[in-house]
Amino acid sequence: MEDLFKNKYRISSNRMRKWDYAGNGHYFITSVTASRQELFGEIVNNRMVLNDFGKIVYNEFFKSFEIRKELYLGEFILMPNHWHAIIILDKSICTDLYQKIHSSQKQNEYFPLIRKPKSISTFVSGFKSSAITQIDNFIDKNNLAIPKFNKLNPLWQPNYYDHIIRDSDEYNKIADYIINNPQNWENDMFSKH
Repeated sequence: MEDLFKNKYRISSNRMRKWDYAGNGHYFITSVTASRQELFGEIVNNRMVLNDFGKIVYNEFFKSFEIRKELYLGEFILMPNHWHAIIILDKSICTDLYQKIHSSQKQNEYFPLIRKPKSISTFVSGFKSSAITQIDNFIDKNNLAIPKFNKLNPLWQPNYYDHIIRDSDEYNKIADYIINNPQNWENDMFSKH
């Protein structure tokens, strides 16, 4: 199948090869809006002030942790055009039923699973999708004269950045970076200033 399209439509992955993103770990995740559009609010006096879209994204992010019991949140910040989070994946609380189902699943050698259940990529994909749905519902409900988000008008960049946190020093540095992100907005790599 790869020969058919000559990898023309394949988006290269930033994921670490051979790392199991469905395995327990601490992950630093960053996701950015398409074209770095500042859609979620603005920085005022070194603080993030959410607009309506920002409030939707913020709420959908936290809902994700209510429905995904294997995830815990370390730190999180929503910025005008991106978000950063430390996400802790810990399946030690998973039920015996999940363990039985997961261990019995076989990957098809011709069509391997792209996203494993209860993985970081499944979380990011699900969250991004729910945020788009809720923003589009808001656009409809309020009769806003703006286009809804879809493949031709994407809300998010197709990929996201991840980093596997290896020790407590690294965790603390990343947590400080996230907490101080609004104060450093003028120099932020995602800022258009």
